[in-house]
Amino acid sequence: MHVLCGSGSNCLSSLGQREKALAAIDEATDLYRTLAETRPDAFLPDLAMSLSNQSAYLSSLGQREKALAAIDEAVQIRRTLTETHPDAFLPDLASSLNNQSNCLSDLGQREEALAAIDEAVQIRRTLTETRPDAFLPDLASSLNNQSNCLSDLGQREKALAAIDEAVQIRRTLTETRPDAFLPNLASSLNNQSNCLSSLGQREEALAAIDEAVQIRRTLAETHPDTFLPNLARTRAVRGMILLQTGNAVEAAFSLLESLKVAVEAELEELIPPVAGLLREAYQHNPESVARVRLEITEHDLPGWVTDI
Repeated sequence: MHVLCGSGSNCLSSLGQREKALAAIDEATDLYRTLAETRPDAFLPDLAMSLSNQSAYLSSLGQREKALAAIDEAVQIRRTLTETHPDAFLPDLASSLNNQSNCLSDLGQREEALAAIDEAVQIRRTLTETRPDAFLPDLASSLNNQSNCLSDLGQREKALAAIDEAVQIRRTLTETRPDAFLPNLASSLNNQSNCLSSLGQREEALAAIDEAVQIRRTLAETHPDTFLPNLARTRAVRGMILLQTGNAVEAAFSLLESLKVAVEAELEELIPPVAGLLREAYQHNPESVARVRLEITEHDLPGWVTDI
């Protein structure tokens, strides 16, 4: 019965019914908690798994404090399990620490988020030494998150070092399994570009974001619904970097391409910053940017965008 509860929540989540999915995983968690009271050896691992899933659903619904409480408990359980069976439970502990870091970061607890992801990186680095095929993708994921945490704390050089390693790993993984790892490589290149830009290395930042745009453009050709939003975000980053280098016209091309997708796909969080960058480009070179807009837009954009 408890297995059905857990799998049911996953099915509901895939259908976008998050509230119902959360109710299902809440039921599974309560059941595993009851079972673990009498048979901890048998059911504590399942309880930790349900708590991790519960945290993810809560986070997706914006219930950040509850999400953190759930993942904190999962980390505590898996840490205890690791003491007696490290080979079996260290990978799960690293996964929960990775998620715990995300929850802490969402709540602005940056130092604690960094501490959690540092531990996850350390564990996954150790696991990779003996089983690289199994754990290199996870290490790259944690390094990507570690870079974000370091960047949030202003530790820019360390953030760049972490994302450089993530890019290197994902580039290697892509050589043998491009379908699986190209999206992740593009994500890391996007973050690498941001790190380079924050350190004033604009040419290197532009090279990284150009590669990310190229990858995501290719992915969007075959799976537009999945990858067009990410392509729009990457084009926005490219436009920002081009503005920093003083190339307002080329920036406008990239920003307008991003804005078209953002408007069509209703990416509400992306529209204001891109529109702001486009206004900045217009101020640098009004005539050329206006001409670029006419070349790119096949239909009118909203007035508040075009009246720049």
